[in-house]
Amino acid sequence: MKLTVADVNRLIQDPSPEVRAETAAKVAETFVAQELSRAERALAEAIFRTMLRDAEVMVRKALAESLKVDPTLPRDVALALARDVAEVAEPILEFSRALSDEDLIEILRAQSPAHQLAVVRREAVTPLVAGAVAELGVEEAVAALMNNRTAAIPEKAFQVALDRFGGSERVKRPMVMRASLPITVAERLVTMVSEGLREHLVANHELSPDIATDIVLQSRERATVGLGAQADRPTLARLVDEMKRNGRLTHSIMVRALCTGDLDFFETAMAAQAGVPVENAWALIHDRGGLGLDAICRRCAVPEGLMPLIRIGVAVARELSPDGMPGDRERFRDRVIERVLTHLERDVNGDNIDYLIGRLAGSGRHAA
Repeated sequence: MKLTVADVNRLIQDPSPEVRAETAAKVAETFVAQELSRAERALAEAIFRTMLRDAEVMVRKALAESLKVDPTLPRDVALALARDVAEVAEPILEFSRALSDEDLIEILRAQSPAHQLAVVRREAVTPLVAGAVAELGVEEAVAALMNNRTAAIPEKAFQVALDRFGGSERVKRPMVMRASLPITVAERLVTMVSEGLREHLVANHELSPDIATDIVLQSRERATVGLGAQADRPTLARLVDEMKRNGRLTHSIMVRALCTGDLDFFETAMAAQAGVPVENAWALIHDRGGLGLDAICRRCAVPEGLMPLIRIGVAVARELSPDGMPGDRERFRDRVIERVLTHLERDVNGDNIDYLIGRLAGSGRHAA
């Protein structure tokens, strides 16, 4: 398209907004296609600056839509469009690479929620911009940031978002569902989300093993040892499979669950690790001769140092009849620790099940 003085006059003088918008789009498309000489490009930029003052939103919107993908757009033109009403600004804010992080942060600070949402929809939102959204954005914008899978969100931005909107499911749910979270954020979320989201945290994000075990137990509402209770096996199986798929189904978490009375989790986890049906795993674990338990533990590559805990935990589970009274879980745990300490005759701190498991797992590795 050859730009002439007549083109400029038509843009300025034609009373029809539709014609001006159509002409604006044509000029912008030619500009983006890089088909202009240096002189023509300068003329096009002059036209853009003239059109920025057009009273019709339709005209300015046509300009923004056509220029949104051009990284060489003059910064003053990009900024003027970005500061315009939301209908005009959104294409530029969502797609234009002519704006810097500092420009976007200024927009976040000064413009409307609709402008903020357009910024958040950008591909590959940078850590700097993500931090500003967490600090300055309305709830809807912060929730949209968490939903943007390409956004690079720093740990501090997650924490600020939780400080501001810790009671908002719209913010917390997409946060939990992100592909990865800093461990500090995941562990903070544990006490802030629903049962289903806690299970997702266990299965998909890095959590310290003791916290992960507590989540599993709490999310299944095991207030007592409950060894005779009927667990929801399909739900438990899905959780265990997800944990295994994401590398979260560790020997430590399995043994911690057993030592705190959750035999159902232990059986389902052993079945998943061994690749056998839960019914088969149950029969092997509860083989009174002990051969079955040893066999499935070998199949699951359980460290030798953890075997005493497992054998004693299973034995105590057979013997203990929970009465449903407060403290069942603690009594079960204490019984297991007492038996292990007596069996090993070692100076191990029995007040801390995590320390005990760590020492035993370590002794198994050294023995190997």
